Amino acid sequence: MKVCVIGTGYVGLVTGACLAHIGHQVICIDNNEEKIRLLQSGQSPIHEPGLPEILQSTLKSGNIVFSSDLSAGVDHGEVLFIAVGTPALPSGESDTRYVEAVARSIGAHLNGGYKVIVNKSTVPIGSGDWVRMLVLEGLAERQQVLVGAGGRVAEAPPEFDVVSNPEFLREGSAVYDTFNPDRIVLGSSNSRAIAMMEKLYSEIVERSYGQDPTLPSVPVLVTDLSSAEMIKYAANAFLATKISFINEVANICDRVGADVTEVARGIGLDSRIGSKFLQAGLGWGGSCFPKDVSALVHTAEDYGYEAQLLKSAISVNHRQRQIVIEKLQQTLKILKGKTVGLLGLTFKPNTDDMRDAPSLSIIEELTRLGTKVKAYDPLVSQTGLAHGLSNVLIETDPERLADGCDALVLVTDWEQFKSLDYSKMAQLMIHPVLVDGRNYLDRKQIEAAGFRYVGIGH
Repeated sequence: MKVCVIGTGYVGLVTGACLAHIGHQVICIDNNEEKIRLLQSGQSPIHEPGLPEILQSTLKSGNIVFSSDLSAGVDHGEVLFIAVGTPALPSGESDTRYVEAVARSIGAHLNGGYKVIVNKSTVPIGSGDWVRMLVLEGLAERQQVLVGAGGRVAEAPPEFDVVSNPEFLREGSAVYDTFNPDRIVLGSSNSRAIAMMEKLYSEIVERSYGQDPTLPSVPVLVTDLSSAEMIKYAANAFLATKISFINEVANICDRVGADVTEVARGIGLDSRIGSKFLQAGLGWGGSCFPKDVSALVHTAEDYGYEAQLLKSAISVNHRQRQIVIEKLQQTLKILKGKTVGLLGLTFKPNTDDMRDAPSLSIIEELTRLGTKVKAYDPLVSQTGLAHGLSNVLIETDPERLADGCDALVLVTDWEQFKSLDYSKMAQLMIHPVLVDGRNYLDRKQIEAAGFRYVGIGH
């Protein structure tokens, strides 16, 4: 099938590249000329395992093209994905101006032939009908321009339908998730549009490109537009709330002498609860959970409802980042004049994403308290990009990080951090203290290396 993906951010680029990999003819559109040139050369602007290889192979096969020409993309695509960013505004609601601009532009370039316009961006509930309205407005504006210039307007307007197809990609495993989704959600009341989307995803549904073709076919949930949009928000809000719950339990465990890792294991064995997203630590960050939970709270307020549980989940998450500071104060007492090293900066491993990373809050508070902050991150240190962290000394290896530190804090649970030479690092420190902000390391191993180990909820 012929596909146009508008927006080459995280979702758009992964979606376009993976659809091209399974044989569709894909044009990815972006108004950032520099990014387009980078992609045309086969280089990925984001760090995502497996993506560079797919980009290079699909460019070589000709299944993917990168361009800034929206008109060409709209003409090409039977299916048009809107995959632009919807960042959070200070109020908590989503900034949908990029979606609005793209929807109007699609309308301004629609010609003959039936099109399916797909909301892949995470958009507020009710945006499907709104996007349809904007496309029609863009089409009407173009027709007015044609009439004013003495041109002819087609007797029959172009046919199109809007589908909501939310993404559930995890940064660091987005390529795997695209080929092996837990479910595919399609929101539309139009059978023709649904049939085209089912055809588009047929090979993924049958796991032709999955890691394990012996698994049953991927469930496809067909529902209405608003329900599909709500599914995305509800899924992320539930997972975020589950993390905040176990962090609150961890804080109680700290006070009563229980071990939250054992508690999490015990409740996770309950089939009604499950073990995923029960790892206590510094809380959630990134581009999705903070934005989506806040947006759902804001949507509830728009319709006269106060989402108290979700507000509490946000509050607990903000509070959790302060726990590390408190543990450092309990261990080192005065932090002014001390040096603290952070193991990890990104909000999760296998990504270079710093959006709403817990490390940012920790750095800000330590700096306010007069602490010198150093950091080592496998990606940030490698690229040399400090993401605007002017108050942080970025070290090139873990041993340089440990040298002269009064304490280390594990912020991101990178796999590499399990096998560091902690004995040598302890010898380089003024006070060999390690605060494990993810309960990720083996306590006995760290203590045997000479550290005082401090966990969350132990």
